[in-house]
Amino acid sequence: MAEEDYGSFVDWNQMGELAKSSGPTKVDCKDLKEFKQMARQGHWAKNHKLRAQVYQQLIKAIPCRTVTPDAEVYRDLMGNPSNKKSSSTIPLPEFVDGNQVPRYCLKPEAMTSAHRIISCLAGQFPDISYCPALPAITALLLHFSMDEAQCFEHVSRMLSCNEPGKRLLDQTYLAYQSSCMTFGDLANKYCPAAHKLIVATAQDVLEVYSDWQHWILGDLPYSHVTRVLDVYLVEGYKVLYRVALALLKFYRKHKAGAQGGQASQQQDSEGVRRDIQTFIKGIGSTVTPDKLLEKAFSIRLFSRKEITLLQLTNEKSLQQKGITVKQKRRNVQLALNPETFSSEIVSAKEMRDIWSWIPERFALCQPQLLFTTSRDGCSLNRFYSHCEGYEPTLLIIRTTDGDVCGAFLSTDWEERKRGGNKVSFFGTGECFVFRMKPEMERYEWVVIRHPELASSIKPQGQEDVASEVPNSDSNSLQQPEKPAGDLSPFLSARHFNLNSKNTSMFMAGNFDSIIVGGGDGNALYIDSELNHGRTAHCTTFDNPPLCAENFQVSLLEVWGFQDAMPS
Repeated sequence: MAEEDYGSFVDWNQMGELAKSSGPTKVDCKDLKEFKQMARQGHWAKNHKLRAQVYQQLIKAIPCRTVTPDAEVYRDLMGNPSNKKSSSTIPLPEFVDGNQVPRYCLKPEAMTSAHRIISCLAGQFPDISYCPALPAITALLLHFSMDEAQCFEHVSRMLSCNEPGKRLLDQTYLAYQSSCMTFGDLANKYCPAAHKLIVATAQDVLEVYSDWQHWILGDLPYSHVTRVLDVYLVEGYKVLYRVALALLKFYRKHKAGAQGGQASQQQDSEGVRRDIQTFIKGIGSTVTPDKLLEKAFSIRLFSRKEITLLQLTNEKSLQQKGITVKQKRRNVQLALNPETFSSEIVSAKEMRDIWSWIPERFALCQPQLLFTTSRDGCSLNRFYSHCEGYEPTLLIIRTTDGDVCGAFLSTDWEERKRGGNKVSFFGTGECFVFRMKPEMERYEWVVIRHPELASSIKPQGQEDVASEVPNSDSNSLQQPEKPAGDLSPFLSARHFNLNSKNTSMFMAGNFDSIIVGGGDGNALYIDSELNHGRTAHCTTFDNPPLCAENFQVSLLEVWGFQDAMPS
């Protein structure tokens, strides 16, 4: 078979040295250990035809479900490839999450072929809900396919892999998001210096790590990503983790050299993501493919079993939080009717801004005024009686200085009674505090921005949580017990081995005060007359004082969430 049969989609002028085939012309090996070593050493990396034949052999050996679409299915469905529409008329499915097909030295018309293949895959695999790596994998396999139909079959087999304990491509948002959390866990353990750099420079560590797969399948140059693919098709998904950790290590070394020992400055997460992306796209000037793989496989004590356990733990954690699919944020302006909304503290526009912060499942609810001091008086008992039975609630305060701040509180205030006579914290990690004036800012649970604080699941049993509370008769704040089945990162502090026992103090209340946030101070403390308050930095939300540290309440409102959908 002519070599060009395996390169009809390739723009050979862009391939450089890789356009010249050299090295071995066949692979004669039956020992798996030896075969792995050959893949890592790039045995077939310099011979395009041999690489294509090895890929075909490896993909054909993947255990698949009984009904797996093959090349003939593609030809029947898509017809004559010469009748192709341009790629601009074949949109990529939503489940690729906006990821485009990388060029990877392909001809312009090959981009159309990739769109056709992915479109057909979307029709044949209706159970795929999230697969951002699919465009890159399709583009890479086009290099080593004789036609579109063969590429379609190869990708189909990767998607249909049903070998127990083996995975090749994430196909749900749950699997992908848990892989991002798992990468964070691995980075913290095996690349502590690089991980500390990300923690020090990025406001949201998980947002940076959400790109980890795209670093490889999207940002890496073609010469590097094909060497990764060589090993990935032999050894599986864990190779991607190794390579991404190696990239993180090289990025840290690059930053250390560029900064000359100066301390890292924190910036927005998007800036860090762009910086990493730029570094990886240009990595060819400093790091060879061999050096990248050598670094990846030099990480010790790194097993598939460890990855599987972390992945399962993180998936369970996400399921308990109800995070299983990625949904587009609805337009919250549709939920808030400015004609019927009336607040003495915030305008309809400001309430819409607050609405954009709340958890998505409440975004279509209408705000319902439950309590206001102008109507119901300055009584903590009346505050509780009006707010109990509602979950969640939104607390908004205007001070006599004109500052506006508040909190989104995830749990019914009636929960405070479970602590008995002691002031007890309750609530979930969906709580947050905010200020609207003089400037607008939200402060979420510190663990969301710094997941390294939540390193691992803790067995049942919880130590008491304690903090200083102003004007309180008790300094012992105990976490009310919840059934073990209710545990999740967003439901209980007990799910984590937190390095500070004060990072999960969300809300508390008794007969003489209501409190939001704890640990080294309270984000909000309001007295029993709803007249005087205090605000300070607290560990739970890592917030600055939300207004003057000692303030007088001018007006206090509590809003509930009323289902706007017809029953």
